Amino acid sequence: MEHSSGIAVGAKIDLGRAEVGTVHKPVEQPPEVALTVIEPRHGWYGVDLAELWRYRELLYFLVWRDVKVRYKQTVVGAGWAIIQPVCTMVVFSIIFGSFAKIPSDGVPYPVFVFAAILPWTFFAEAVSQASLGLVAQANLLKKVYFPRLLLPTASAGLGLVDFAVRLGVYVGIMLWYAHLPGPSVLLVPVLVLLTTLLALGVGMFLSGLTVVYRDFRTVVPFLLQAWMHISPVVFPLSLVPEQYRWIMLLNPMTGIIGGFRSVLLNQPLDWTALAASTVITFAVLIFGVSSFQRLERRFADVA
Repeated sequence: MEHSSGIAVGAKIDLGRAEVGTVHKPVEQPPEVALTVIEPRHGWYGVDLAELWRYRELLYFLVWRDVKVRYKQTVVGAGWAIIQPVCTMVVFSIIFGSFAKIPSDGVPYPVFVFAAILPWTFFAEAVSQASLGLVAQANLLKKVYFPRLLLPTASAGLGLVDFAVRLGVYVGIMLWYAHLPGPSVLLVPVLVLLTTLLALGVGMFLSGLTVVYRDFRTVVPFLLQAWMHISPVVFPLSLVPEQYRWIMLLNPMTGIIGGFRSVLLNQPLDWTALAASTVITFAVLIFGVSSFQRLERRFADVA
C-alpha cells in the first residue's frame, strides 16, 4: 500500500538517502554558493585606490552618461556651458565694473571677472552635482556593488568637460581685448587639479549628508551662493584691508581664484594665498572622504 506521494509505507529515510525496498536513490544536495561579504571601510585609510583604478572604465561611462543626459533634448546643447558664464560676465561687468567702479588690477573688467568665473563655476557646479549624485542614483546603489566614491567623482569629471569649453571662450575674450597670458599659464593644470580636489572634498561631504538628511538639497544652493559672495570673484583681494586679509585666506577659493587670475592675466602669484588654499584643500579632501566613508554603510537603507 502506498501513500499519494509514491513512497511505500515503512520506508526509511536516513542521512539524506531515500530507501524504498531495495532501491536506493541519492537525494541531490544543493551546490555550494560562494558568498562575498562587503564590509564598510572606515576613514581615509579605508579608501582602496587599487579598487578605484580597476573601476576606471565605469567612471568614464558615468561621466559620459552625465554629459549626454545633461544636454539631451536641448535646443542649444553644449552651448549652455558657454551662455551661462558669458551672461554672468556681462551682468557683473555692467553692475560691478561700470556702475560700482570696482578696480580690476589694471586690466579690462570682463577679462578680470571671467578669470574668476572659470574656476568658481567649475567648483560650484561640481559640488552641486556631487551633492545630488547619490540621491539621483538610489536604485543603482541598492542593486549592484561598485565604489560609491565614483559617483561624486563623476560629477567633477562633468565639470571638467564644461571647464574646457569655457576656457576656449576665455581665450577668445583675451584675444578680443589683446591681453595675452605669460609663461605662468603653464600652471593652469595645477590650479585645475587643486580646484578638482577641493570640489571632491566638499562634494563627498555634502553628498553623504544629502542622502541621510534630504534638507541639504535646499541648503547646498544657498551655501554656494553665500560662498561666492565671500570669494574674490567680482573684486580683487587687494581691495580687502590688510588687517582682515588673513580671514579671506581661510577660504580655499581665495588662493585658487587669485592663482587663476595671476597666471591668466600675467601677474605675480600670491604664493601665501596659494599655499594656504593648498593646505586647506587637502584638509577638506581628507575630511570629506572620511565622512563619506562613515556614512556609506547607511546609503542603501536610506537612499
